[in-house]
Amino acid sequence: MKAVEILAMIEEAAGTRMFEDRRDKAFKTMAKKEMKVTEITELLKDEIEPKLEKLRTEKRAFLDFQQTQNDLERLTRVVVAHDYVKHQEKLKQSAGDLELKKQRQKDLEENAVKLKNEIEFLAEDVKKVKAQREKELKKGGKAQALEAEVKQHSNEMVRLATVTDLKKSSLAEEKERKATIQKNVKELEALLKQKTKVYEKLQAQYDTAKQELEKQSQEAETKEELLQTLQTGVASKEGQESGYQGQLQDARNRASAASTEQEQAKLKTTHLEKRIKEEEPRAKKAKDQNAGLLNDLEGLRSQAQKLEKELGKLGFEPGKEDDMYKQESTLQQTIRKLREQSDGLKRKVANIDFNYADPTPSFDRSKVKGLVASLFTLDKERTDAGTALEICAGGRLYNVVVDTEVTGTQLLQKGKLRKRVTIIPLNKIAAFRASAEKIGAAQKIAPGKVDLALSLIGYDDEVSTAMDYVFGNTLICADAATAKRVTFDPAVRMKSITLEGDSYDPSGTLSGGSSPNSSGVLVTLQKLNELTKELGIQERTLAELQTTMAREKKKLDQAKKIKQELDLKSHEIKLTEEQIGGNSSSSIIQEVENMKASIVQLKTDFAEAKKRQDEANKDIKRIEKDMKDFDNNKDGKLVELQSSLDSLRKSLTKNAASVKVLQKELQGARLDSEQVGGDLAAAQEQLQEVEVTLTGYADEIAALVAEQAQVRVGSLPIRLASITNGIGYSRHCSSTSR
Repeated sequence: MKAVEILAMIEEAAGTRMFEDRRDKAFKTMAKKEMKVTEITELLKDEIEPKLEKLRTEKRAFLDFQQTQNDLERLTRVVVAHDYVKHQEKLKQSAGDLELKKQRQKDLEENAVKLKNEIEFLAEDVKKVKAQREKELKKGGKAQALEAEVKQHSNEMVRLATVTDLKKSSLAEEKERKATIQKNVKELEALLKQKTKVYEKLQAQYDTAKQELEKQSQEAETKEELLQTLQTGVASKEGQESGYQGQLQDARNRASAASTEQEQAKLKTTHLEKRIKEEEPRAKKAKDQNAGLLNDLEGLRSQAQKLEKELGKLGFEPGKEDDMYKQESTLQQTIRKLREQSDGLKRKVANIDFNYADPTPSFDRSKVKGLVASLFTLDKERTDAGTALEICAGGRLYNVVVDTEVTGTQLLQKGKLRKRVTIIPLNKIAAFRASAEKIGAAQKIAPGKVDLALSLIGYDDEVSTAMDYVFGNTLICADAATAKRVTFDPAVRMKSITLEGDSYDPSGTLSGGSSPNSSGVLVTLQKLNELTKELGIQERTLAELQTTMAREKKKLDQAKKIKQELDLKSHEIKLTEEQIGGNSSSSIIQEVENMKASIVQLKTDFAEAKKRQDEANKDIKRIEKDMKDFDNNKDGKLVELQSSLDSLRKSLTKNAASVKVLQKELQGARLDSEQVGGDLAAAQEQLQEVEVTLTGYADEIAALVAEQAQVRVGSLPIRLASITNGIGYSRHCSSTSR
């Protein structure tokens, strides 16, 4: 028999074979179990845990959504309630305003009754005056010439009295409104101040509560992590040691790091103190050597500061003078170019110059407005109508516009005019403007193709009469067909001119053909006017700049002198600093100062490290105690931790709810503050409007009173009273004055 067979027979006889078979089966079973555990672990890791984490995320998102939805519903209710309260307040205010309007209506009705009585009295006086007038007419008609004046003065007095009463009533109403608004403004200011205080208080409470909540949340997270680690033996965070061991290791690491930092600081401090003892005598000797240079440097710096203050008082700005000279040169070049362009355009329209001498020594040249051609503007977008407007104006384009016929006579007699001119006095010219009905009918016939010549130009109100005279009764049409239809239409019957310059007259005459010799003069004039305006602006700017330069010249000269001195001092300071910094003494002094500063910083670092080490040692003792308690009573410690965690979670939930409540109160306070601020701004704007209205009413009443006084002081009532023998008129005057 072979040895193996013999060994098997011996093992079987001894009974060990059975145990080896069982052992092998056990190992196979353990291997299968290990494979199963590995498979389950991989399943947990790959499928279960991601799904679980996803579900947790979805749960948090749902809770946030639910909370947001609740907040939205609450805020919606708050906003609706707020709007309701505000609308109620506005309703009350409107009711008050309605009462004031009713009172105003009542006062107006009473005034109407008074005026009606006055009218009855006036009617009686009129009858008496008419009777007296008939008597006078029978005797020779002495009162006929005065009757018209009496009627005019009476009507004027009644009108002025009525208007004055209405203005005074409006003034009183506006004063009451002002008082109400002022009261409202004061109340809103006080309310805004109160709301602001509440908001600031809530903000402080919210910040404190939020910080405390974050602290509790961090503590809860730490305890939860510890509890999970102690229960499972595995940390939830990858790379983190389990339970107390991880906390203990972290505390020991912090203590070790703090201890190392202390040792390093101590060694560096000792080394630096030794070097300072060695270098300090040399540094002292170096200071003595540099004492003179340092004193000189300090003196130079003091002088430089003094010069800078003097420059500051003068308002010196570096390069200001050069900038002003450059600006002057640029303006002069611009003015030269504008003048050249203006002269070129003036040569093209040489016949528009109007020169005259002052007819009187103190003649006001503003009375002479100028040529018609220079008194209006043509929009750049309507330059196509230039030819039509020239033909429309004709020779009137070169008429001279003045304020009155007196000014025109003075110009003709004593103005030393170089050529014949036609003068248009604004107070005498018979201006005519086409009716709106005719213009509307023309535009209805040809929509978008017909315009009144006057509507195509721009001009000042003071020369509107002259513009009506020149352009007020002519239509500008887009084409000949339109002009023909419009001119001869029974509802229009107005002279029309096409954009090409063809003229259609309702009498039947037509004119056209080649362009007039003056074609394009309006466009040239518009360019000339724009250049003239721009030239005037640039010349005024240059004059102001030159005035400023002349005024500032003395100051600039003084500032330049001081600036030169300052530059010299700055250069001396730079040289002295280089001299001090270049010698070895300075480097020794600076080195010693740097070492002293380093020692101060190292001592501070040592103290901070010592503090951190003490805190870490306390944590180590606490954690070791907790570990000992946990080893002695694992279940009890877990229960204690769970209880502490539950209590902390309850407190955290309560505090979180409190924080949310505070946040909502803070949002509400902010909304209230913003609303009150908006109401206050609106009330202040209303107050400003009322003040402007009051000022306008006061001015109008003053003007009316002055006009009444002017009418009352006339001699006509006295003369009429003597004619009528005192019948009724005196009563009439007193009545209307009231």
